[in-house]
Amino acid sequence: MVTQEKLLHNISQIPQVNIGHFPTPLEECPRLSEALGGPHIYIKREDCSGLAIGGNKVRQLTFTIGDAVHQGADTIVHGAASQSNHCRQAAAACSKLGLKCYLRLARDHKSIVQGNLLLDHLAGADVEVVDVPFGPELEEYKLKFAEKLEADGLKPYVVTFPRSTALAAVAFTWCVAEIHEQQNQIGIDADWIYASSVGGTQAGLVLGTKALGMKLKTYACAPILWEGKIERICGAANSAADILNLDTRVIESDILNTDDYIGKAYGYLTPECIAALKLVASTEGILLDPVYTGKAMACLIDHIREGRLDSNDTVIFLHTGGTPALFAY
Repeated sequence: MVTQEKLLHNISQIPQVNIGHFPTPLEECPRLSEALGGPHIYIKREDCSGLAIGGNKVRQLTFTIGDAVHQGADTIVHGAASQSNHCRQAAAACSKLGLKCYLRLARDHKSIVQGNLLLDHLAGADVEVVDVPFGPELEEYKLKFAEKLEADGLKPYVVTFPRSTALAAVAFTWCVAEIHEQQNQIGIDADWIYASSVGGTQAGLVLGTKALGMKLKTYACAPILWEGKIERICGAANSAADILNLDTRVIESDILNTDDYIGKAYGYLTPECIAALKLVASTEGILLDPVYTGKAMACLIDHIREGRLDSNDTVIFLHTGGTPALFAY
C-alpha cells in the first residue's frame, strides 16, 4: 500500500502532455438515486475532460502522447472502429500540440461522416476508412502504415497494444487518486465504481484502489467480446504498476467484468441501453452514449433492481464520455 502523496509523485515522473481539464468533477445524482430507489449515486465526469467534447481517452492520451513526444515523434498513427472516441480525442490532441495525425478506421455499420467521424475531420486528421476488420488485423495494418510514413521521413508513433493499454492503466490510477481526494472533500466512502471497460480503464481503477488500500471495488461492463480479457486487464494493471514503480500486484480474482450487456455486437444498441440513456438524461440532464456508458448504466440499473445494491451503498459511475456517438445513432 502507498500513500496518495507517493502515488501522485510516482505518476508525476511519467512523461505527459497537458491536454485536459483535471480533476474532472465527481457529481452527486440525487434524482437518479431516488428514481432507482437504491444506492447513493455519484458520477465521475470524465466526459468533462475538455478537448473535443471530452471523454476518458483525454486522460489516457495525456500519457500516450506524452510517451510519443518523449520519444521524439512528430506524427501519431491510430485506428479503431469508425466511431472511435479514442481516435477523435487523439486527433484533437494532435491539433492542440501541433502533431500530424493519421487515422485508419475500420469500415463498419456506422462509417458515416457524423458523430466522432465528423469530429475527426474537423480536427484536421488525415482520415481513411479501410476495409480491414477492427481488431488484431487493424493493429497490424497501422504498424505497416507507420513504416511507410517513416520511409517518407516522418517520426510516427503508433497507438497500439500493449503499450497503450498499460499507459491507459497509469492514467486511471491517477483518476483513482482524484476520486480518493474528492471523497475526502465531500465526506463519502464509496463501495463500488461501475464503468464500461475491457482494458486499461478497469486495470487502472483496480490498481489504484488496491495500491491506496481503498474499499472501493470496480465492476466493469465490457462493450465488446474480447478473448482473454481478464488476463489482458491484469497484465495492463501490473505493467502500469511497473511503470509507476509500485509493489502492488493485481490478480485475476480482482477483476469483475461482465459481457452480459454487449447485445448483438460491439456498437449495436440494446433496449436496456436506450432506457438507461433516457433515465439519466431525464433525471440529471447528463448525456450518456450508446456504445459504452449507456450499457454500463443498464448494468448498474439491473444490479440495483435485483437487490445486489441497496440504499446503504454508495456507488460511483464512471462516465467515460462518448457523447458525440449519439449523433451517429
